[in-house]
Amino acid sequence: MQKDDFIKLKLKFAQADLNGKIAIYTETPDLSATQYKELLRMYPIDHLNELEQALARL
Repeated sequence: MQKDDFIKLKLKFAQADLNGKIAIYTETPDLSATQYKELLRMYPIDHLNELEQALARL
C-alpha cells in the first residue's frame, strides 16, 4: 500500500472501534509486513484474543 494511503488508513484505524480495527486489520489488501506491524502496535493489547480469533477464521 502506498505511503499516503497507509497514513489515511492509520487514521481510520485509530478512530475505529474494536470491531472496526479488526475489520481493517483482517480485510485490507496489499499491506506489507511492516504496515501490519504498525497497525498491530496501535491495537489495544488487552483485546488481542479477539484479533487472534478473527485471524483464525480466515
